[in-house]
Amino acid sequence: MTTVNAGTTHTTDTADAAEIEAVEQVVATVQHAQVNELTEEFIGLFREDAIWTTGHGKRLTGREEIAEFTREVLPGTFAGTGNTASYEVVHVLFIRPDVAAVKVRQRYLGPDGEQIGDEGSPLYVMAKEDGRWLLTACQNTVVLSS
Repeated sequence: MTTVNAGTTHTTDTADAAEIEAVEQVVATVQHAQVNELTEEFIGLFREDAIWTTGHGKRLTGREEIAEFTREVLPGTFAGTGNTASYEVVHVLFIRPDVAAVKVRQRYLGPDGEQIGDEGSPLYVMAKEDGRWLLTACQNTVVLSS
């Protein structure tokens, strides 16, 4: 198993480094799709049979259910607000060469770059299929302020 903490790889295997970069690119695409309200780009990151639990505990099963929810909530989230989002990979655990558990630091930022609301701590389980990493089982979790 290979793990990555806060962007630091604990391996010298260049294949692992390439896989970590590919996983990080999926997370970067999540961020891009969210900030730019690109619902179809976001939906396309999921396996057909994916499971996703929202930050408020709503369970969504399958890409179609995820798509329906996303099409309702994503449009209008960022448009014209000056707000943005930051998704940072903080830990990667390769369970198998084609399955990774990825911890993400999720923050919503105002126009001044200051954090808005609570931080998120999603866990994305990804599976590599046909050379492409896909979101498979995801849990968004809010980190409550003390």
